[in-house]
Amino acid sequence: MPHGPAEVGVGPWEGPWPEGEQYDAALLAEGDRRNVVDRYRYWTLEAIVADLDLRRHDFHVAIENWQHDFNIGTIVRSANAFLAREVHIVGNRRWNRRGAMVTDRYQHVVHHPDVPALAAHLREQPGGPVALWGIDNLPGSLPLETTDVPRRVCFLFGQEGPGLSGPAREACDATFSIAQFGSTRSINASAAAAIAMHAWVRAHADLSGVDAWRG
Repeated sequence: MPHGPAEVGVGPWEGPWPEGEQYDAALLAEGDRRNVVDRYRYWTLEAIVADLDLRRHDFHVAIENWQHDFNIGTIVRSANAFLAREVHIVGNRRWNRRGAMVTDRYQHVVHHPDVPALAAHLREQPGGPVALWGIDNLPGSLPLETTDVPRRVCFLFGQEGPGLSGPAREACDATFSIAQFGSTRSINASAAAAIAMHAWVRAHADLSGVDAWRG
């Protein structure tokens, strides 16, 4: 491979095995080729999720799924990277998981039949209601770049192409746009989701400790 090691992950554990309930005997014996950071090498799936749950951020991500959008998997992968509290799939329950690169196993993914159900779920969150912000370049949308992102927020994205549905726009507390400077009318939905999540990270994440992984 032109960049990085020829093999992904690590081989079987060399030497005496480490002690601890977080370790998976099969991975210690056979190697760990999963797409996880070194902190979680040889850990069980359940142990990784439990550790992530201790550190999850206070933002959520929601995606409308009326046309089996291929962007959903990529959005889930970004939500895992930025450690979203929950990912919400609105509409069709089934979605293409290929782009998620198995990260959906480590992320809490919740299904809602429609946007009102999502809004009700967010209102009932422990600690108080979570604001529902639509992200779409709609007339009247506020610029995300000059807006103070709240700590407790859910970013809602529509389908690639049509954007947020009418019911979604009505359910949102507000809608926000991402500044563009070129000739295209819109950017990819998964790219917009990553920008919005990173805006939250810039405003609220603790970047001084060991939990922020940069490679």
